[in-house]
Amino acid sequence: MMIYIYNCYGGTHSSSLASAVHLNKLPLDRIPTKDEILGTNHFNKLKYKDMGRIIYRGIDEDGNKVYSVGRGTSKILIPCLKNMITILHDECCFNEKIIFSNMSPTVPPAMTMGGFFARGLGMDFIGVPLLVIGAKQAYKRIIEIVNHTKESAKTLNGPVLVLMNDSKN
Repeated sequence: MMIYIYNCYGGTHSSSLASAVHLNKLPLDRIPTKDEILGTNHFNKLKYKDMGRIIYRGIDEDGNKVYSVGRGTSKILIPCLKNMITILHDECCFNEKIIFSNMSPTVPPAMTMGGFFARGLGMDFIGVPLLVIGAKQAYKRIIEIVNHTKESAKTLNGPVLVLMNDSKN
């Protein structure tokens, strides 16, 4: 079995959308509506205190578990988790393979600003419309990265893979 962990700054916008796409809770053939975006599990709901908490999102069609995590500004969280998982594989008979997929490259300026106003300042009346615009702008790229993440799982040899999903992927 495989464990997928989508990650981004707060874990509440692009990672929520990616998790929902992965779990077939959002459409693959069109941009979701405002209501579908806002109805996505944990979308714009997590707080600063939730950063670093790995959140279970569901089981995909192949029986794999899907999670998300907000990593904040930390550049060490994902490498640390990768190292810990490798140790668990080597020392503790942990057999699950894990893929970390970075969703930050999908985030357009509208989503960044929307997150700042909605989550950072609590000004939903400004932030939420920007988040919806940003989510719609990012959606096709989110689908591409989720598909790339699933394809990468098929060729994973080691215990853990970190996908940065920048222009090189």
